[in-house]
Parts: sequence; structure tokens; C-alpha cells
Amino acid sequence: MTLRSARPLVASGAGLALLAALGLAGSAGARPADAGSTTVSPAGHSFAATLNGQATFQAGSVTVTCNTSTSQPDGTTTNNQVPAAPGNTNAAGPVASSVNAPTYSDCSASIPGVTVTVTTSGTWGISMQNGSPITATMTIPQGGLVLQTTGLANCTVTAAPGGSASFGATFTNGAPSQLVVSGASVPVTVSGGFGCPTAATASVFNATYDVTDTTDATQQITVGS
Repeated sequence: MTLRSARPLVASGAGLALLAALGLAGSAGARPADAGSTTVSPAGHSFAATLNGQATFQAGSVTVTCNTSTSQPDGTTTNNQVPAAPGNTNAAGPVASSVNAPTYSDCSASIPGVTVTVTTSGTWGISMQNGSPITATMTIPQGGLVLQTTGLANCTVTAAPGGSASFGATFTNGAPSQLVVSGASVPVTVSGGFGCPTAATASVFNATYDVTDTTDATQQITVGS
């Protein structure tokens, strides 16, 4: 089976990546010039992002499906934490937090004889902007996501190869609140031998993450004015 190079790597999911808000930076991640006040609550609380459903990564005719993905606070840094007051409020723009790289596991491919590994690294970022809808910008550090296939096709796909990359998402308050990435473009490079789509230069990412308060499970992470 050959991975066709005419189509870019696509990551889609009914479920990040968190992570992430994988037209890069300037389009999908852009916010209006008249951005208003934003408050993320509860101030100082830690949060987790857990994939809701499945995440799929598609390259040519091959689809990779991952059933598990999460980004959790580590207890030693301020990653995955709402800024403490007054930093959780911005009178004229977004509120930003750093997040631990989401992990991906329980992954399989649509063709037999292929093993898939997704490795993430570094500190990722998220900024929230109140509005209708509430928007978010996710940032992946350089090389912060690497997808490898072995077997019938031995390929390595590296996201954000030339530097950090940002992409847009939406945030919905709820129980739990959700972060939804839809059609966000992320630059990639592809290396490997026969069957690898080495001409691909961009990916499209779609995923939904449940965002929960890990400091106090009775509360919700919310974005308002």
C-alpha cells in the first residue's frame, strides 16, 4: 500500500491537543483586533485535557486512529494551570497558560502490518479569548509531535519542524468544558522510504478535548469577561 504524496497529512478526531490549536498562525490562530476582556476561572486551579472520542491521523489512503490522549498537570510546574489572580484576567485580550504535551496511545492503522507510534515533547501553550464563540490559540513547540509508522510503510512525520506553530480552536463552557479544534493547519515534514508522502508540507488537525478542574472536581474551567 502506498501513501500518496498528493494529499497532506491530516489529523482528525471526534475527540487535543489538548492539545492542540495545531493558514497557520496568521489565519487559524488569529484573533480580532478589537479583542475584549477575558477571565479564565477558577484562578490558580490546575486542569486536565482528555480526548473525547477518537483521534485519527490520515496520510494518503492510510488512517491512524488513537483512542487515548491526555494532558495532565505534573504537580511540579505551572503547566496546565489557570494563572493566579490577577493574571487570569486580561482587560483587552487573551489569557495564556502553558500545558504539558498531550500523550497519544492505543493507536492502530487502517492497513495490516503497520505499527504506529506518536511521540510528543516540550511545553505547549494555549491562550483563551472571550467572545462568541470563545476562541483559543494552541501552540506546538518545534518538533513537538512526531508520528512514526513501521511495517509496510516506514515513515516519520514531524509537526512544526522549523519552529513553534500555532493554530486556532474554540472553547465551550460546560460540565465539562470542551476545547474543539476544527480544520487547523500545521506545517509538517515527512521522511522515509517507499510509500511515504514526503511531498506533504502541512497537516490539518481536528479533535475535541474535555477540560476538567483537577484542583477541585466540583468546579469547571470556564472563560468569561
